[in-house]
Amino acid sequence: MKIYNLGSLNIDYVYNVDHFVSAGETLASDNMQTFAGGKGLNQSIALSRAGAKVIHGAILGRDGEFLKQIMSESGVDVSRIKTLNQSSGHAIIQLDKNGQNSILLYGGTNRLIDREYIEQFLFDAGENDILLLQNETSNLAVAFEIAASKKMQIAFNPSPFDNSIQNLPLSQVKWWFCNEIEGEALFGENMVENFTQNYPDSNLILTLGDKGCVFKNCDITFKQPIYKTRVVDTTAAGDTFTGYFISAIAEGRGIDYALKLASKAASITVSRFGAAPSIPYINEFTIDN
Repeated sequence: MKIYNLGSLNIDYVYNVDHFVSAGETLASDNMQTFAGGKGLNQSIALSRAGAKVIHGAILGRDGEFLKQIMSESGVDVSRIKTLNQSSGHAIIQLDKNGQNSILLYGGTNRLIDREYIEQFLFDAGENDILLLQNETSNLAVAFEIAASKKMQIAFNPSPFDNSIQNLPLSQVKWWFCNEIEGEALFGENMVENFTQNYPDSNLILTLGDKGCVFKNCDITFKQPIYKTRVVDTTAAGDTFTGYFISAIAEGRGIDYALKLASKAASITVSRFGAAPSIPYINEFTIDN
């Protein structure tokens, strides 16, 4: 089973602030740092650091070559990333004194992915291979179409959420990775019950912040509490969770183990600053089987 991640690559500009800036307000930042980021990049690094083999697909600007290098150093296959002489995607991140973040995205080259590129990226994909997608790249509908034609498993993190997601063939998603806001927007107020009714062949992995996470499909329900830690930066926590969970599934592990592994890894991520630099390697921790 191969894992393909068609995902965003961003340059993250992180500003430390007392509180998130309000409309009309000018706010001084205590510090600014530049990190490698993008949901796609974070999730591929998490997959690789969890021990999985992952092939990353993306279009990158020349200003972001260091992103490709960071991924390669973490073991990600970056041979299919295409570079153009244009601006890479980037994010402006406010990080408040409580470790919470607010993110403004610019798509850049992440929005230049077309059918030809997706076909080339997935040329050797086969049945039951996993395609991981997020909502930070262009032509998701094409990616869904090609993955379905190859009978791949689609894992989808519908973030950042917008109404265009509703136009995708969502019944093709096998693995949903949502937080509470995304889950309610997609599935309604009674999100778990509505999910199983509307997507009987799919699996929902719902992260609930300090309340832990829930796995739900038509047959089983699992609940996993958080591993308590000192929170300094929540950036990339969800991406770490997604990557570690998928790595466990690809390895043939059970849902209970996958939830524990992903939750533990995410708890380490939030105890560190930055996006990609905060993602742990699997040999840094252990969990109970």
